[in-house]
Amino acid sequence: MRRRQRLSPSGASQDRRTAVSTESAGERSLLVPGDTCWRSAQADRFAAIIDGADYLRHLKAALLSARHRIVIIGWDLDYRTAFERGEKTLEGPNHLGPFLHWLLHRQRTLRVYLLKSNLRLLPAFDGFWFGVTPVSVLNQFTSARLHFAVDGAHPTGAVHHQKIVVIDDVVAFCGGMDLTLGRWDTSEHLPADRRRTGLGGAYGPRHEVVAAVDGAAAAVLGEQARDRWEAATGQALPPLRPSPPAWPDGLTPGLRNVDVAVARTLPTLLDRSEVREVEALDLAAIAAAHDVIYLENQYFAARGIAEAIAARLSEPDGPEVVMILPRSSESRLEQQSMDSARELLVRMLKEADTHGRLGVYWPVAGRGVSVYVHSKILAIDGRLLRIGSSNFNNRSLGFDSECDIAIEALSTRPDCSVVRDQILCLRDTLVAEHLGVTVSMFRDEMRRTGSFLATVEVLRSTGRSLRALTDTMVAADASPLAENDLMDPDHVPQSIPESTLQLLESVVTWPLRHSVLGTWLKKLRGM
Repeated sequence: MRRRQRLSPSGASQDRRTAVSTESAGERSLLVPGDTCWRSAQADRFAAIIDGADYLRHLKAALLSARHRIVIIGWDLDYRTAFERGEKTLEGPNHLGPFLHWLLHRQRTLRVYLLKSNLRLLPAFDGFWFGVTPVSVLNQFTSARLHFAVDGAHPTGAVHHQKIVVIDDVVAFCGGMDLTLGRWDTSEHLPADRRRTGLGGAYGPRHEVVAAVDGAAAAVLGEQARDRWEAATGQALPPLRPSPPAWPDGLTPGLRNVDVAVARTLPTLLDRSEVREVEALDLAAIAAAHDVIYLENQYFAARGIAEAIAARLSEPDGPEVVMILPRSSESRLEQQSMDSARELLVRMLKEADTHGRLGVYWPVAGRGVSVYVHSKILAIDGRLLRIGSSNFNNRSLGFDSECDIAIEALSTRPDCSVVRDQILCLRDTLVAEHLGVTVSMFRDEMRRTGSFLATVEVLRSTGRSLRALTDTMVAADASPLAENDLMDPDHVPQSIPESTLQLLESVVTWPLRHSVLGTWLKKLRGM
């Protein structure tokens, strides 16, 4: 591995940093409304929340301040989701459903709107049940001021994947974590933790990231949430008059008065063209990287993204690329499709990495127990940070609905150095957590090596750490579902080839053919 340029204490190479400070006033933003994002607005406060335990606690603290309206948009929602595990520190019931009803009783001006997608595509193939769902549980407890809807306003086979919570249009959360079972974990990611229990019993360590914003940026996310509600129900929710801040007590903002962009993916519908802002932002960011492309994601199955990264790896002085992925997906079909596609694409990256600048890893909590990576992070140098719901698979680029937020350190703005330091701080905090070291230890070593990737390699250990993703973890060539247009399309298909439908039906067990899944397959045949 070649040695990179000497890094400054905050993580940027000295000559890169000097170049940034002396760039002309014409530097172009990567965040372009109508292209790489939908809109940009100022957040009075911005914070990145790492892992489910902190997110759920901060979310409840913010919900306690709600006065007029709460909108919760998710791929999944569950009435039984617990905010805190172990010691309870916040007032009110500890589970989502009872807590919302308690809030409605306490605050008579409050209304609550809950919206989830009506189709779980990949987990359905792995034996998930459809009979007694969280939908039916929630419907038993709805009230005149609690409104629950299932969003079927999407193409056949697509899902709504956005995860947004908006409180009074003054504070909002956007990230990769749904308010459902099996998401809670601390940043310690203990190999075994009695507090990690879900519907099916104990589950393993899990890594999540969510962003919180307030001010005008929260109002933009509020508009996106209201648009989703109207598309699903036909009911328009009006914008709210300004309310007092609802920022959660105990959540320290990483930035103040920072511009935040919202980028979306929306599939084609009868009355709407597709929106591919997330894809455009990803490609623009990868092309703009100087020193380090850092990403965390549940999947890596989008060939267009992989080709863009491969092109940068093939450059003589391109950026280092560090990817944090789960060891494997959670369901059999995801392993057959997403993991197999990932293996093909990672092999392509390794072939392009003639200069030794690629590292692909999965985190381990210790004792060989893997940490499931569910976060969706892209950090480009200290230039840009994207947090949201979008995966690096084709569905997230044009077929499913997604919502991400992004911040940028632009040299033409007076807050450039502050935003840049925050981006680098979050990136280094994340990788240090995975390695099981402190941020100061990571940065001390990075000053010594002069390389982000070399620092990861030096600090990797046999305990809690990062393991290299090897070529033999997934038998990609053996799976006909790898890079399959039905399992992972990047646009609304006009028709499905008969051979693809036969292949899909061959992996579906007999009982599921008589369930919602069977109905879905019949719809595909009728496209």
